[in-house]
Amino acid sequence: MSLHSTASQLVTLASEGKHVDEHASISPLITGGGAFVALMLLLWITTRFNRDR
Repeated sequence: MSLHSTASQLVTLASEGKHVDEHASISPLITGGGAFVALMLLLWITTRFNRDR
């Protein structure tokens, strides 16, 4: 199998596939904001338990 035939088969395979979203995607802003709040909460808890430093 040559590189050209392998590449053409992969292109054919990729063009046949159809991706259908059945649900609305999660907003990156909400995901990032939630992760930030969770990390800030963990940081606050860690600093409260580690008062000797």
